[in-house]
Amino acid sequence: MTSRRDVLKALAALPVVTAGSGGNRGGFIFEQAPFPSCHASTLVELDGGGLLAAWFGGTHEKAPDVAIWTARFDGGSWSVPAKVAEEPGIPTWNPVLWREAAGGLILFYKAGPSPQTWSGFLKRSRDGGRTWSEAELLPAGLFGPIKNKPIAGLGGEIVAGTSVESYRAWTSWVDISRDGGRTWTRHGPIVVPGVPKGNIQPSLWRCTDGRLRMVVRTTERVGRVCLAESSDDGRTWSAARATSLPHPNAGLDAVKLADGRVLLVYNHTPSGRTPLNLALSEDDGDTWRVRRALEDGPGEYSYPAVIQARDGRVHVSYTWRRERIKHVVLSPAEL
Repeated sequence: MTSRRDVLKALAALPVVTAGSGGNRGGFIFEQAPFPSCHASTLVELDGGGLLAAWFGGTHEKAPDVAIWTARFDGGSWSVPAKVAEEPGIPTWNPVLWREAAGGLILFYKAGPSPQTWSGFLKRSRDGGRTWSEAELLPAGLFGPIKNKPIAGLGGEIVAGTSVESYRAWTSWVDISRDGGRTWTRHGPIVVPGVPKGNIQPSLWRCTDGRLRMVVRTTERVGRVCLAESSDDGRTWSAARATSLPHPNAGLDAVKLADGRVLLVYNHTPSGRTPLNLALSEDDGDTWRVRRALEDGPGEYSYPAVIQARDGRVHVSYTWRRERIKHVVLSPAEL
């Protein structure tokens, strides 16, 4: 059995991204898979070291054969993709991985014909994602995290950015669970004033002063990454206000780094899904500096997930042309 020390050593040996798309030395989580299309990855660091990734894959987005797949990094390479959740004849969507304080994993995902009609599901693992429980169906209208990883509340709660897409209205919310995803309360809404179909898919972090902040995906009518905040651990939220960063109605993700900076991965463009960029904030999102492009060639590079591991390295996964999931490793010192 691979030891935790061996896994951490292997992680430390992974190549670090040192340039844009031309010098991007990241690798693919898989080269071949039993599906032609994939999207919407998520990452978590495992208790014993290593990484677990999940995404949805099938014929194409919305196809009835789309299922949730995972792969794990155990010290040298990624495992062969394994199907871990499906709803026969119905597409699945947007997995999100979360590690509980006690070490168990929760896999959140959605199933339904469309985002307007999907339901929330979750599965649990006590062995680092090797096996999973039967699916638990969340109450109608409750989804938990909709795309991006939750954060821990001050009392250990799951504080999850979520959103609802309905006829002429897209709105972000926060779902909070005090009991490991068994019951939930909903808080919000988080709105862009005057824009009913304004924002979805929040990404949260805790500020240096203890407040919570989020950035949200916005529609083209807004056209900017927007920011909202909470001073009561996610129970009430400000309206979402525009930042300086352009945004094309595409997924994004952020993480609060151990050194206090916030790293954002997003598409820095008013339209399309290339380039895929990094931006840094030293004041918890008030101002941003655009750093480099992970991808800037033709094609779609989208729906990033970003985490910082215990060794300090930053891991990013994202959709690569809807064909594969790419994984890159970043050194905070080089950001």
